[in-house]
Amino acid sequence: MSVYVGNLSYDATDEDLKTAFAKYGNVKRVQVPNDRETGRPRGFAFVEMDTEEEETAAIDGLDGTELMGRNLKVNKARPREERGGGGRK
Repeated sequence: MSVYVGNLSYDATDEDLKTAFAKYGNVKRVQVPNDRETGRPRGFAFVEMDTEEEETAAIDGLDGTELMGRNLKVNKARPREERGGGGRK
């Protein structure tokens, strides 16, 4: 499972998130999705940590805190929903 980080500054990097989350445990991976058309960050990220306990500690410790001028929204990531292909028949 991973942690969802919302209301993220567009200037925040993977390293900024690793630094913030490392206080709560080992960060396995950080993913900051970019917009396909503009290439700019989309304002949210996903962070994976070693254990669920570390993820819970990070959520409790970081939700509502300020990073780069924005108050973070941090919670458990929901599984990705299946979306239709968008093609016409």
